[in-house]
Amino acid sequence: MHLGSAGTATGAQRDMEFRDLTARAGLWYENFMKNADPRTEDWFLMSSPLPQTIIIVAYIYFVTRLGPRLMENRKAFHLKEVLIFYNFSVVALSLYMCYEYVMSGWGTGYTFHCDLVDYSDSPQAVRMAGTCWLYYFSKFIEMLDTIFFVLRKKNSQITFLHVYHHSIMPFTWWFGVRFAAGGQGTFHALLNCVVHVIMYSYYSLSALGPAYQKYLWWKKYLTTIQLIQFVIVTTHIWQYFFMKDCPYQFPIFIYIIGLYGLVFLLLFLNFWYHAYTKGKRLPKVLQAKTWAHPYNKTNGEITNGNGFHCDKDK
Repeated sequence: MHLGSAGTATGAQRDMEFRDLTARAGLWYENFMKNADPRTEDWFLMSSPLPQTIIIVAYIYFVTRLGPRLMENRKAFHLKEVLIFYNFSVVALSLYMCYEYVMSGWGTGYTFHCDLVDYSDSPQAVRMAGTCWLYYFSKFIEMLDTIFFVLRKKNSQITFLHVYHHSIMPFTWWFGVRFAAGGQGTFHALLNCVVHVIMYSYYSLSALGPAYQKYLWWKKYLTTIQLIQFVIVTTHIWQYFFMKDCPYQFPIFIYIIGLYGLVFLLLFLNFWYHAYTKGKRLPKVLQAKTWAHPYNKTNGEITNGNGFHCDKDK
């Protein structure tokens, strides 16, 4: 009886500790969300980070485990028409987001220096917040890149870096939309949309077939465009650390963007060095003049993205 009572007491104590921990976590989350932007609270997927977390976890599980397993004994899908429609759609969406970012701030008052978030209900401020949400949502659309890899059995393209990028972008941008939908933290998104227009235009023309290859003479500049993107993003965001007085409301996002841009800049520089400076030391397949990141030529077919698929994202 004594041992039974002790076990019951220990179980009850654990239950109390768990409830206490849950209550503290709930209180912390409640206090944390008090600083969130009330304008975006009721927008799709914005109520809490849980729905997007479920989507991201499901995406990771499908592209790394379930999808390849289901396709293991099946023939690869030929998705030429789907890819053409998808790529041109992303081009159109990216163009629209470029326009909206310019009209809601970056071409109508932002200084490219210390630009604060406008939390007012003015038409321009709400327009910027809406554009940030659309950019966030576009990251879920771009998960189709990896799903198409799975369906076409291009499993070599599904690298850790590729999946990490497609997972971390929507996750971090949820917090961006909820807390800082505007200001200098959105410049990298505008630049990313510009790069996406170029990259997905290339993918679109590539998917049309050999007859359009003559129009793709500029493919050798794609890696350079990506590299320039990271240099500009890193330079722009890191100027914050040299400003004497910039009361940007959520500096944590500056650190995140700065770190992310710097990491991928270094990764691209490393790629550039090995692919172009030391190219002769690479395998012959990597020495071919037709091979250039961020696309891969496999069996005469150029595919969307690769393990370095980042724009950050293309």
